[in-house]
Amino acid sequence: METMSEFLRSLGVVMYADGRRRWPEDVKARIVAETLEPGVAVNSVAARYGVRANHISEWRCLAKDGKLVLPAAELSDEPTAFAPLVMCEPEPPLARQLSEPSDGSLRLVIGDVAIELAADTPALRIAEIVHALGAPS
Repeated sequence: METMSEFLRSLGVVMYADGRRRWPEDVKARIVAETLEPGVAVNSVAARYGVRANHISEWRCLAKDGKLVLPAAELSDEPTAFAPLVMCEPEPPLARQLSEPSDGSLRLVIGDVAIELAADTPALRIAEIVHALGAPS
């Protein structure tokens, strides 16, 4: 049976002699994503990884602020999720003129952030990006 230290090292966690740990960003993101699943408690995930629940809560705040990128949601057998889309005339540019995409790509503009996506980007991925940017629905 693998010890907690061996398990964490296998994930890439650096463990120092004084007890401190350095968690890789992708591991933090995976742990946070686990806590966002329906019915999962932060305390149970914290116990599984041997980390304090308040650390996971800090990581969740980082993810909410866009400073920790979570892995894309796994596709499941559940119905497809849709994001609301409102078509309107563009507002005048704030500081600079953005060029219009001419290749059929999709441009998302939320505040000062503009993201261009390929025309074949799945709706679920677009919804995840809009959600991650904190756009009102």
